[in-house]
Amino acid sequence: MVKNISGIGLMIYAATMLIFFSLYFFGMNIDYFNNTVILNAFLLPAVYLAGAFYSVHVWKKEGGLMNFTTIFGRSFKSMFLGGLLSVLTMFAFLNFVDKDAKNLLNYQYIERQKTELNNEYEKAKMFLEEKEEIAELDKSYYMRLQSFSPEMVKDKDMFSFRQFTYYFGAIMIFYVILSVFFASFFRTRGVH
Repeated sequence: MVKNISGIGLMIYAATMLIFFSLYFFGMNIDYFNNTVILNAFLLPAVYLAGAFYSVHVWKKEGGLMNFTTIFGRSFKSMFLGGLLSVLTMFAFLNFVDKDAKNLLNYQYIERQKTELNNEYEKAKMFLEEKEEIAELDKSYYMRLQSFSPEMVKDKDMFSFRQFTYYFGAIMIFYVILSVFFASFFRTRGVH
């Protein structure tokens, strides 16, 4: 049974990679990008939540000190290790092993953005009655549509090292919030 922070972090990493490669091998289709968004929004937070909980549970079971700092550290460090290794592995895989998967994800991301722009335009157009407002909407729509021209999107890379750094920064906020929650909830309150 895994009891230390590194071992739990590696379990989180293994679970994340299992999900990533399962989707890669069995779910690469026209909805690949949308499926990755759904997994990142719903399944992966549950994995990290379970990993952080398990880390705190093991510590409590061993009779460790249950103060805010200790619980925060155990939950955060295990998620940080699992998340860092996962992000680095995904970056390396998409940029060095299978660039076609990266290109497909980039393409589907841009197509999704175009679809959302068109949907917003159509919805907004339904509620406008004055010609000036419609003309202004059309003008802004066509200006925004220019950002999706082939010249503008040819070098767009949502999976560059810079983008992965931004993603990991956002993920770190989740780790901190979750760790604060666990530390606040599971700490032992002393009798005064």
